[in-house]
Amino acid sequence: MDENLSDLTNLLAAMTPAQKEIVGQIGITAANSLKNGGTVFWCGNGGSAADSLHLSAELVGRLVNNRSPLASIALTADIAALTCISNDFGYETIFSRQLEGLGAPGDFLISLSTSGESENVIQCVKQARKMGISSASLLGKGGGRQTKLSDFEIIVKSQKTARIQEVHKFVGHTICQIIERELGYEN
Repeated sequence: MDENLSDLTNLLAAMTPAQKEIVGQIGITAANSLKNGGTVFWCGNGGSAADSLHLSAELVGRLVNNRSPLASIALTADIAALTCISNDFGYETIFSRQLEGLGAPGDFLISLSTSGESENVIQCVKQARKMGISSASLLGKGGGRQTKLSDFEIIVKSQKTARIQEVHKFVGHTICQIIERELGYEN
């Protein structure tokens, strides 16, 4: 446990001023999307899928203070869509096809991938760009093929999936907090 705790605290402490600024920019951009009637979309696989669900719920529900619900959708949530799309069109399109059907210019996509190598997440980010949807990628393990595909990216400098996911969750909560502050909901 001590090694895990040390690894996590070191990763959080190692966030650069530039990375902290990017987290702020992600939160402000997402908030502006919501102010203008947009939706914040989330996607990821495995633990990142669960984190997408969790972080989306923070916006629809609440992070800290009671407030109006915010438009947020985890593209990992609809099992019927996920299985239909993967069966009929291929697993690599499970997120991009949903985004194509549900998204609109001015929305915002936040993707989570510990490796940056998930084809379905990469295709979703590319679809977002085609549609005029800004995006942010929370990555690890050097960023993989997903590097530089989004408008914003945070790459956790670790090879350990669990630690990367823990930092992603912290960054995601911080983004949600910034969104609430920007929309006037934070005390």
